[in-house]
Amino acid sequence: MALKRDASGRLHIESPLMGESLMRKGLLADTEIDTVFQPLPDLKVIKIGGQSVMDRGREMLLPVLDEVIAAREKYPILLMAGGGTRSRHAYAIALDLGMPTGILAKLGESISEQNALMIALLLAPYGGIKIGHDDLVKLPSHLALGAIPVMHAMPPYGLWETPPEIGRIPPHRTDAGTILTAEVLGTTRCIMVKDEKGLYTDDPKRNPNADFIPEISAHELLGRDLPDLPVERALLNILIHAQSVKEVLIVNGKEKGALTAALNGENPGTRIYK
Repeated sequence: MALKRDASGRLHIESPLMGESLMRKGLLADTEIDTVFQPLPDLKVIKIGGQSVMDRGREMLLPVLDEVIAAREKYPILLMAGGGTRSRHAYAIALDLGMPTGILAKLGESISEQNALMIALLLAPYGGIKIGHDDLVKLPSHLALGAIPVMHAMPPYGLWETPPEIGRIPPHRTDAGTILTAEVLGTTRCIMVKDEKGLYTDDPKRNPNADFIPEISAHELLGRDLPDLPVERALLNILIHAQSVKEVLIVNGKEKGALTAALNGENPGTRIYK
């Protein structure tokens, strides 16, 4: 590429974005493309919920891992770990001490990582390996060797987390981290293993009369503004703008075979689509 001097006297490397403002709306629209490169389109990204699965102990977690072990011969799998109750305890202490949102995000990341370490060790006899964000580019090598990679699901916003619209709880937590990981790897679906069948019009633990929602678009779900959701609202905004991920499936980890059905392309829970 050649150097070119503009009218102001500045030197630029000749390129389509030469001398452009990256805030101009017209330029941003011009960067849209029909398709993006998908490094691992067949990868199955599965998030194991912290509070909904991990915190329930061996009776809940081990059967879920059994399904993962059985499926790994058929599918390349990346497991991601949520934070759970210990994250909430850390948040509560940090909030009481007046800590900013970025500190809460950093605390949440460390607890999600602890859960990833425990899952990786439980899967060690089957090739379980804990990886970090910097190891994501090594993922194809781990999969080629027959490993089951496990990564903490908290995205690396850390101290630079976006301030939330309401309160101080980090808006980008482990659900957001899971869909962002699936998006950058080019997968079309990510699976959230929770302790409920899926999405309801209200929290079924508090309201037994809540209606089950088998599928819904992210736009419609945001528009409904339900009082409670089993996934982070940030995930819905990411799904709306995603280019690879087309749907998020919530499945019940307490229901034997639900995760396997989801891996096989079925919809045993709630399907939230782009």
